[in-house]
Amino acid sequence: MHELSGWLLLIFASIAASILAQFFPKISENYVSMAVGAIIASIPFFNDMIPEFEPEVFMITIIAPLLFFEGQAMNLNRVGHKLKTILGIVVILVVISTVVTGFALSYITGIGLSLALVMAAISTPTDATATESVSEGLQLPKSEKNMLKMEALFNDASGIILLNATVLFLLRGEIDYSSTIINFLFAAIGGALFGAIVAFIAIFFRQALIRLPFDNAVNAQIMLAVALPFIIYVLAEEIHVSGIIAVVCAGLLHNSEAQRSRFSDMQQFYLGNNIFSLVQELLNNAVFLILGLNFVRIVMDEDVTFSSWIWITAGIVLYALNLLVRYLYVLLIMKRGHRSALIFSLGGVHGAVTLALVFMAASLGLSSNQFNLVIMSESVMIILSMLVPSIVFWFILPKEEHDTGEKKKYRQEMINRAISEVEHMYLPEKVKQSVIYDLRDQNSETSLRQFWQQWFYVSRRPAFSKVERSLEQQALLWSFYIEREYLAELLEAGEVDSTDLYDLYNEVALAEAMVLDPKNSFH
Repeated sequence: MHELSGWLLLIFASIAASILAQFFPKISENYVSMAVGAIIASIPFFNDMIPEFEPEVFMITIIAPLLFFEGQAMNLNRVGHKLKTILGIVVILVVISTVVTGFALSYITGIGLSLALVMAAISTPTDATATESVSEGLQLPKSEKNMLKMEALFNDASGIILLNATVLFLLRGEIDYSSTIINFLFAAIGGALFGAIVAFIAIFFRQALIRLPFDNAVNAQIMLAVALPFIIYVLAEEIHVSGIIAVVCAGLLHNSEAQRSRFSDMQQFYLGNNIFSLVQELLNNAVFLILGLNFVRIVMDEDVTFSSWIWITAGIVLYALNLLVRYLYVLLIMKRGHRSALIFSLGGVHGAVTLALVFMAASLGLSSNQFNLVIMSESVMIILSMLVPSIVFWFILPKEEHDTGEKKKYRQEMINRAISEVEHMYLPEKVKQSVIYDLRDQNSETSLRQFWQQWFYVSRRPAFSKVERSLEQQALLWSFYIEREYLAELLEAGEVDSTDLYDLYNEVALAEAMVLDPKNSFH
């Protein structure tokens, strides 16, 4: 019951972070989530409700589905064309970064080489959602943005494998190179094959189900899609292949399925996308909540000692060396320009996965003193990886333009046209007022007082008769037709931003679908 309360608190805190972020539009939602997590950890009553951080639970319940949905949003063909680049980044770059950073860290700080290599391996995985948080409101170049996303999808697995190898070196005093390479290939290739096989089975089952004469298969298919990443990750880890790579590959294959079957069951496709988007935002918030929560817990933990301040130097060295290696790799090996190398190096932001690897290392045999040094150093590195690009990107990247004023103007005009049509219709007065209220509600221009008046009125009055419901439906459909005609005129003129108009067109189409759906008949 105690753990259930903790999970419920995390869910409510994630929702609260989403709401609070709307009041601070210039601050990334991820930073707001971190702040909420820090506040929870600072209040003993709430802090005690949430159980201690378990990296395996974290990977299964949050990272696995998050990577699956991120893979689902990535075009498989694009990944295929960039496969050589991806392998270079998640294998060659990760190995170079671990070796160079590990040796430099040992030389500069005096930390033993074996422990320095463990710390370097932990610092390699990057976080795509963390990258989005440091570039909020800025235009990240498409090429570098795609590279950073593809890197973050796959380098968690290479980081975990390298961590296992370096911890064994720390405990035994030697690295078994042949065994490490074989384990890496088995985990990576095996994970990719396993994820692909399970994805093909799921796709075959789902496509067969669509073609059967069932009316209520939509919800079952969406529930299967949501459960799939958890199933794939757990089964992959059970057969000792990479669960991370398995869920990413499965997500990529589902992207191709969605492209070719979005109109076979439009209700399922649309509803599924909305649910996946909701779950993804909830998981993103949970990642940064947990990050903020654990930062405060680490600082407040009496077992974590601050007697030696070498962890600050170590954290700075870890970040600086990772930054330098990433910059030189893009500049010299990938043969890209200075700006591209700078953006890619700064965009390699670290997050909660790095923290999870610290706890994994502890479970593999680190002593308490070693764990203290590692967790404090990696915390400094994570904070720097988020703080530095947040500042630098603000000066080197162009700002995103959001002219919401024009969009509001177009929405208001289309609503005014529809209301004007309704006012000239021959309708019962209560039906006419109901339709006008609904149209005005499209722009959220009805006051709270008006809402409560309508609420009390609807609660007291008899339901519309069948004829009145039919008249209301026809009036709304005609109103939406008028709105679409207005938007079509603007599109044909070609003098305004088509993105805003298509957003409005989508809103009208959704409203129309709600009116036509018999399940949404409230009168």
